[in-house]
Amino acid sequence: MAALGIAIVGTGMIGAVHRRAALLAGAQIRGVAASSAQRAQEVAQSWNVARAYRDIEELVSDPQVQVVHVCTPNHLHRPMAQAALEAGKHVICEKPLATTLEDAEALAALAASRSLVATVPFVYRYHPVLREARARIALGELGPLHLIHGSYLQDWLLDPASNNWRVDPALGGTSRVFADIGSHWCDLVEWISGERFAEVSAVFATVIAERGTGSAQSFSTPTAASAMQAVASEDVAAAMFRTGAGTLASLTVSQVSAGRHNRLWFEIDGARASVAFNQEDAERLWIGRPDQREDVFVRGPGAGSAEQRRLSVLPAGHAQGYGYCFEAFVADSYRAIDDERPEGLPTFTDGVRSARIVDRVIASARTRAWTTIG
Repeated sequence: MAALGIAIVGTGMIGAVHRRAALLAGAQIRGVAASSAQRAQEVAQSWNVARAYRDIEELVSDPQVQVVHVCTPNHLHRPMAQAALEAGKHVICEKPLATTLEDAEALAALAASRSLVATVPFVYRYHPVLREARARIALGELGPLHLIHGSYLQDWLLDPASNNWRVDPALGGTSRVFADIGSHWCDLVEWISGERFAEVSAVFATVIAERGTGSAQSFSTPTAASAMQAVASEDVAAAMFRTGAGTLASLTVSQVSAGRHNRLWFEIDGARASVAFNQEDAERLWIGRPDQREDVFVRGPGAGSAEQRRLSVLPAGHAQGYGYCFEAFVADSYRAIDDERPEGLPTFTDGVRSARIVDRVIASARTRAWTTIG
């Protein structure tokens, strides 16, 4: 396949991650669009890219672009992705796919109607040991599932002086912590376990009532002596789920847990065995069995399931991480454009599923009642 021409809209931290993954997958970056024409010019020069687009309209009009990477704040996902799809471009859109379920459904329907590849970076699926966990559950090694439990904890918004566009519901969406990181946990657990959440009981809490107004960049450090403003989105959330098969699942999410930088953890307990994973120690999958027997599967290309071996590009003992997951996801997205069918590639359909779960979690937190997900 000839090198794909791509354009990136949004040039913050995650835009740079997309750029690296695209280059490693063999794409040619034709241009960038940013929050302003000046910012686009600066980034184009820094990235050694030929074009700095004035806006999304100029970007999607470029005939040299086949794929658009949408890396903007959440509230722009719908209009940016829609413009690209309507122009006949394949799309890789950051999660959440949209800030409302209705917008996510509209984007997925549009992509399907145009027969375009449209993917969402639920990239934790690409940790090799999670492919191993999924394969073992699919083979029945755990037996019938009894319990799913876990958490996703961060601390980057612990300081009240810290702020970010995600905190503002107008930019990030009604839910912050659950939509931002709880969505990753839910996507992983449903995909790995093979069970889908059928109903939820959730609660939100805002534990830092006011934040500084001095910084709104991605994952910013605190800014001294800024004015304070009220916070309208949740810092922590807890949810109890029941799957369609009747399995209970519990999840705690937080962006204010000191010392937890990016701890996505879950355990899936079955009748014959359990598996547990910690994203901050992603080389290993814990496997527990009765009679105090336990095992640790270590990532590597020489053992385990076919997908685990495919994604283990380095020998055991040479740690892979988030960057490798992202690179594999982007490469698989491009393979799909070339009419391949990579296993586990998260698409706009998965983005809609995530938006549905978030929508129902928000409804449950408001009513304090068990709510059907569907």
